[in-house]
Amino acid sequence: MPTREFPENDWVTGAPAPDVDVAQMDAAIADISTRSSEFGTNLALIVVHRGRIVREIYGDGVTAQSTLISWSIAKSITHALVGIAVKDGLLSISDRNLFPHWQDERADITLGNLLNMSSGLAWCEDYVNDSISDVIEMLFGGGEFAGDHSRYASAKELEAKPGSKYMYSSGTTNLVTRILAVALGEKNGSSEIVERFMRQRLFEPIGIHSAIPKFDDTGNFVGSSFVYAIARDFARFGYLYLNDGVWGEKCLLPEGWVQYGRTSTALDPENGLEYGAHWWMSPEDPGSMTAMGYEGQFTWISPDRDLVLVRLGKTDNELVPELRGKLVEIIRAFPAHGSEIGNDSTHG
Repeated sequence: MPTREFPENDWVTGAPAPDVDVAQMDAAIADISTRSSEFGTNLALIVVHRGRIVREIYGDGVTAQSTLISWSIAKSITHALVGIAVKDGLLSISDRNLFPHWQDERADITLGNLLNMSSGLAWCEDYVNDSISDVIEMLFGGGEFAGDHSRYASAKELEAKPGSKYMYSSGTTNLVTRILAVALGEKNGSSEIVERFMRQRLFEPIGIHSAIPKFDDTGNFVGSSFVYAIARDFARFGYLYLNDGVWGEKCLLPEGWVQYGRTSTALDPENGLEYGAHWWMSPEDPGSMTAMGYEGQFTWISPDRDLVLVRLGKTDNELVPELRGKLVEIIRAFPAHGSEIGNDSTHG
């Protein structure tokens, strides 16, 4: 692992290094920030190269102190929280019999199946069409399971053998956060223990002070969708993964946990990207991993380029592929030197 700078109270800022194609980077950033009809509304964009912010822009009405929504970037934050619990010996990806009422084949679902989105549970992840949407019903609906996201998701029946079928599901993540809460000893209706765990074991050690995690009516962390934070703090989270779960002298994540997150287990048929354990992989940037959310939220980690790219905004679903293409142009403006992050896949 090369020696790298770690931000203390704030990030160090500076000009791009001489080996960066500044013209290409700035042209792509200008397109993202000004051509809203093609790429949506940009709210924040930060580029961290070799431990320093080399570009930082904000949209109208947004500043460096504005807290912005994560959407599914929160899923990758959930991956980190589970990793810490694995490091503590509280959880293992081989854990099964995860919910008392799973007395049928669902008892064979493992925590690893959930992290890989391969539980086999029925689910419809749809934000924009007129069809029935489990994710919208879970997050915003009424009915029998209103306000209890893990109960809504855990009531789903199997449609495939656990581990045999990929199905992207926000409900799956809220099952994971409930499993984490139980492992930590959280009482139903409370979020105190989980929120303290998040702050003391993840956010505070890496200098994140703006984060506002949201909880459902039962006190369960909505790890599928809801963490608000400033853009610079999303960059801190990405920088933790860029450095293989190490922050300064502290090893926060278990050995191999970052590699586990970016080990492909499926190809998503909707976007053509590979999926690992609550992280995405981008073929245009081998060895990278991306926390990606609804409306074009990105925290892109590129170890080969010693780079973290954060983009937050509001982009219609049909424009996201074009937005990704522009982010790739920014990524490729930085030289690739080969990843020095380890490949140990030990994860409990």
